[in-house]
Amino acid sequence: MHPDDARQFLTEHHHAVMHTYREDGSPQLSPVAATVDADGRAIVSTRETAVKVVNLGNDSRTSLCVFTEAFFGPWIRIDGHAEVVPLPDAMELLIDYYRRISGEHPDWDDYRAAMEAERRVVVCIDIHSAGPDVAG
Repeated sequence: MHPDDARQFLTEHHHAVMHTYREDGSPQLSPVAATVDADGRAIVSTRETAVKVVNLGNDSRTSLCVFTEAFFGPWIRIDGHAEVVPLPDAMELLIDYYRRISGEHPDWDDYRAAMEAERRVVVCIDIHSAGPDVAG
């Protein structure tokens, strides 16, 4: 699958499971909401204290398994390297993330305050490869 096809799928489907690597190399999986930013990166919002953020600090490799709301049916895999963007730099990315998934927020000041209180970060994933490339 070409990464552009994966990006298109991700603009329409936001349910995903994110894979990161624990310090011992074992997998850590987290349900997330994901989308694509203007630069073509997959993006996820999470808390600064989340295990996946700690894991990405040790090993930036990550994968997303993205699927439809129906769960069974079409799905994609995205592999890449992640960059964690903390506040305050993350704020405009968090606003863009929200808009791409949910549209306009009724109170952006309230949203900004919640993002600060929750210590939100944005995980930006450069898409190196995507799949599946075979079915069976």
